[in-house]
Amino acid sequence: MNYRRFKYEGWLYGLAFLLAISLRLAGLGHMPLNDDEARLALQSLQLSNGLKPILSAHPAYILFTMPMFFMFGGGTNGMARIIPALVGSALVLAPLLFADRLKPRPSLILAFFIALDPGFVAISRQVGSPILAITFLTFALGFLNRKELQKAGVFAALALLGGPSIWAGILGIGITLAIYQLVKLRFTSETESFSIDIKDALLPLAITFVVAGTLFFMVPNGLSSAFAALPEYINGWVRPSNIHAVWLLISLLAYQPFAVLLSILALIRGWVNGSRRVVPLSVWMGVALLLAVFYPSRQVQDMAWVLLPLYAIASLELARYMDVFPEERVEGAGSVLLTAFLWTFGWINFAMLIWRTPQDQNYYQFFWMTVGSYGLLIISLILIAYGWSVRIAKFGLVWGLGVALAVLGIGGTLGSTGLRGSANPELWWPQGVPAQEDLLVQTVNDLSEWGIGYDDGLPIIIQGVDSTALEWALRDRLTQKSETIDISSSPALVITSASEVDPTLASSYRGQDFTWRTNVSWDIADPRAWMRWLSLREMTVNSEIIILWAREDLFISSAP
Repeated sequence: MNYRRFKYEGWLYGLAFLLAISLRLAGLGHMPLNDDEARLALQSLQLSNGLKPILSAHPAYILFTMPMFFMFGGGTNGMARIIPALVGSALVLAPLLFADRLKPRPSLILAFFIALDPGFVAISRQVGSPILAITFLTFALGFLNRKELQKAGVFAALALLGGPSIWAGILGIGITLAIYQLVKLRFTSETESFSIDIKDALLPLAITFVVAGTLFFMVPNGLSSAFAALPEYINGWVRPSNIHAVWLLISLLAYQPFAVLLSILALIRGWVNGSRRVVPLSVWMGVALLLAVFYPSRQVQDMAWVLLPLYAIASLELARYMDVFPEERVEGAGSVLLTAFLWTFGWINFAMLIWRTPQDQNYYQFFWMTVGSYGLLIISLILIAYGWSVRIAKFGLVWGLGVALAVLGIGGTLGSTGLRGSANPELWWPQGVPAQEDLLVQTVNDLSEWGIGYDDGLPIIIQGVDSTALEWALRDRLTQKSETIDISSSPALVITSASEVDPTLASSYRGQDFTWRTNVSWDIADPRAWMRWLSLREMTVNSEIIILWAREDLFISSAP
C-alpha cells in the first residue's frame, strides 16, 4: 500500500456503517411489499417450507433469504428485506478497497455519500437483488484492485448470482474499459500499468458459484435461475417499460444535487488536466447513464450504477475543499453562511411561487424575491473573490451550497425509507405498493376470530384479483384463486375487484372496500407538478380498490 492512513479513519468508517445500517433497518417492514417484491419473497418462503417453486432470475436474494424464513418459521415484510438491507449497508466499506486509487480522504467521503444516499437507501430496503449485484461486484473489483484474487473470485461468483441487473453493471464496466483504452492515449504520461493473472480467481469463483448458487446443494435449480439472468436482461432490450427516461434524469437533480454540482466542477478540472482518476470515472458514469436511460425496460433503480462513479468523482472534488488555512477560517465561514442563507431564502420563495399563478396578487413579489436572492448571491461571491480571494469565494460556494443542498438530499434519504408513508411518494419507490394491507389483514383476523375462535383458520377465495402482494399478505391463511365463485358452496371470505362485483354476493355477504395497489401518476405530471413534488413531495396517485366479502353468519350481530 503506497498511501498513508489518517487518524481515526477506522472509527469514521464505523460511523459511516452505523449511519448506513440505521437508515436501512429502521422500520424495515413498514412499507408493504408490491407484486414484484412479493413474487420473490413467496418463492423464498416456499423453499423454506420444502416446496420446489420455479425460481425467478434472482437467485442470490431468493436463496440467501430462505434460511431466514426457515429459522423463524415464516416470513414478515421486514424479514423479507433483511438480506438486501445488510448487504446494502456493507457497501459503505467498499471504498476502503480503493483507497490507493482514490486516496484515503476521498474514499472516506465516498463511504458517507453511500451511507446517506437516497437511492442506495431505497434499493437496500426493497426485496430484490440489484443492491446485492452492486455490492458484490464492487467488492470483487476492490479485491481485484488489491490483487487478492481468491476473494475477488468469491465475490465475483456472488455477483453473478445477483440477477439481471448484474449484467448492466458488467456491460457498463466493459464498455468503459474499452473506451478508456482509447481516451488514455492522450494521457500516456499519467497512466500506470495494472496487470494481473486471474487464474487464481477462477477456482474460488467456480466453487462459490456452485455452492452458493445451490445453497450448499439444497436447491439445485438455483443454478438454472442464475443462468436465466442474462436472457432476462437481454429481453429487457425489446420489452419497454412505462418508466420515462426523463424520470431518471430528474432523479439525479432531485436526490443528488450536491454530488452533481461537485461532479461538474471535477469533470471540468479533470478533463482539462487529464486526471487519471476523474477521466475513467467520468467515462464510467457516462456509459452507465446512457445504458440506464436507453434501456427499454428501464427502472429508476438502474440509476444505482450511475451513483457509484458519480459519488467517487464528487468525493475527489469535495476533498479539495477540506483544508482551510487558519487565516481563512473567519472569511470562509462568513462566505459559507452567506451562500447557504441566500440560497435557502431563494428556494423558500421559489417554493411559495409554485403555489401561485401569474394572476395571484403576490406572484410577482415571490418571483422577484427569488431572482433577487440568487442575483445577490452571485454578486456577493464576485465581491468576495475580488475583495479577499477566489479561493474563499469557491470555498463559500461549494460548502454553502453543500449545506443547503445536503438538506434536500437528507430529506430525500428519509423519504426513501418509506417511513413517511405513501402520502409523500418518492421516485425510488416501486410502483403498486398496497396502501391498506395492514387494515385488510386485521379485518380478516377479526372475522376469523369471531367466526371460529382463532384468527387464521378461515379459507379465503380470491376472485378476479391478480396480485402476488395479496397472496403474500395472506400467506399464513388458506387461499384459493378462482375465476368464478360458486355461491352454493358458501365460502366464508371472498376477495374481489371493485370493478367486477358479483351481484349474488350482496345478498348473503357483507362487503368492505380497501385501497390496494397505488400507482403514482408520474407520467401525466407537467413541469409545475414536478416542481410541486420537488418542494412538497406531493403527486397525484391512482388507486385500485378491492372488496373483502364476509358471510353474514360470521358477524356477531347475526348470531341467534
